Amino acid sequence: MSKQNNTVKKLALYGFGTLTGIALSLSVQSFANEKDKSGLPVQGIRTWAEAYGQIKANYVETTDDDKLLENAIQGMVSSLDPHSDYMSPKDFVDLKENTSGEFGGLGMEIGSEDGFIKVIAPIEDTPAERAGVKSGDYITKINETSTRGMSSTEAVKLMRGRPDTKITLTLSRKDTTQPIVVHLTRAVIKVNSVRSHLLEPGIGYIRITQFQQPTLDLLSQNVQKLTKQNGGELKGLILDLRDDPGGLLTGAVGVSAAFLPADSKVVSTKGRDGKEGMNLKANKDDYAGGAIKDPLAGLPASIKNIPMTILINSGSASASEIVAGALQDHKRGVLVGTQSFGKGSVQTVLPLSNGGGIKLTTALYYTPNDRSIQAQGILPDVEVKDKSRTFETREADYRGHIANPNGGEESKGGPQSYEEDKAAASEPVVKETEASKDKNAKDKKSVIDEVLASRIPNPAKDAQLAKALELVKSPEAYKAAIGKGLDKAKLAAAKKEKDKDKTDE
Repeated sequence: MSKQNNTVKKLALYGFGTLTGIALSLSVQSFANEKDKSGLPVQGIRTWAEAYGQIKANYVETTDDDKLLENAIQGMVSSLDPHSDYMSPKDFVDLKENTSGEFGGLGMEIGSEDGFIKVIAPIEDTPAERAGVKSGDYITKINETSTRGMSSTEAVKLMRGRPDTKITLTLSRKDTTQPIVVHLTRAVIKVNSVRSHLLEPGIGYIRITQFQQPTLDLLSQNVQKLTKQNGGELKGLILDLRDDPGGLLTGAVGVSAAFLPADSKVVSTKGRDGKEGMNLKANKDDYAGGAIKDPLAGLPASIKNIPMTILINSGSASASEIVAGALQDHKRGVLVGTQSFGKGSVQTVLPLSNGGGIKLTTALYYTPNDRSIQAQGILPDVEVKDKSRTFETREADYRGHIANPNGGEESKGGPQSYEEDKAAASEPVVKETEASKDKNAKDKKSVIDEVLASRIPNPAKDAQLAKALELVKSPEAYKAAIGKGLDKAKLAAAKKEKDKDKTDE
């Protein structure tokens, strides 16, 4: 019993010291007055300390103090919204590797939803994509470990490892009735974030898979390559942002700046209570920082004026939505495809004294016309559905997501039905058994062949790309379509406001 008393005494001293330190840095007066609404929740912290003491005294196994405290921080931060998370010192290293364009792992953007890990989008030309992992898949097991209740940071830790080591994922897909088991080999992920093709004389195609540090240099190189292949300036361009999960904000500003007039507004942020934050424009200082060389300096001047279409879908998130929103607001191009994901929140990594940090949602992104992307996404000017996507997932599907501050209808995913051959979209489940090894090998080769073929843009097999090509080649259709998504958004907002007024009456 005395041991328990000693533990509680130590905890009380620890808690008192911690509270005193915080109080001195904020307000001694607010700490002294427990009823002061602007002060610390002293009773709540006292309750937490009591729970901590009970765990230390009575839990069936010996507990580690540091682990308990780290778990408390993890739970506190991750419960705020789907994108806030605690980061250990190692997580900082992983974050830097992820944005530099080279890291070890499987190659996918993930989030957490309803206690499970969900795939936002597989990254192109990585083990995850080659294994057939799809946007919207739930990862229910990593090897033999259930992901139930696991944070996305914990899942990343388990999925990353030494290159050439094996890992097994169990997936749940909404259009299948059985679990899907995929066996992958970890690799050093070297993401070539930009690729291009000359679709036909005068018409270029550029695909951006993720916004990273090298993206702007690669964009400039690919535009110059297309110009050279064409034997002169391009007459039209298709920018493909489908299944691009985002990345660096500077990359999004720079890609927008490549196609917009200098000093055009690209994106702004607002924090708590609508407090103004960043206001980023199409100029070198906002996308290249203090770099001496402008990564976009080699772009031909005509690239800012030629007709262009931008492809988006429910896998287009964050940075890709910033680009799509900026180009749409400035009526610089026609957006084709389906509504984007709707991740319009800003995460800031704030350091902690243990060498780790917290990735905290601190603001929301707004397009040049002051539209919030959050939980609504960007509406295409011309909607063209992809019949191979039988289930869509978006930000508004996540439990605990932040609502759009401008109001309006949130965009959720769900099963996608099409009039033509609804059953044809379902895929067979691959089962690894001795009796089916030959079949599995063929299935795996089929998946890889399908993935490789999908990297070569082919309008004959891609309805969204075909429409984008048609629009960029037809001045009348292009002019009629531009800005249609903005009109739809205004109508939806007006209808929402009207319905609200009727309810209030």
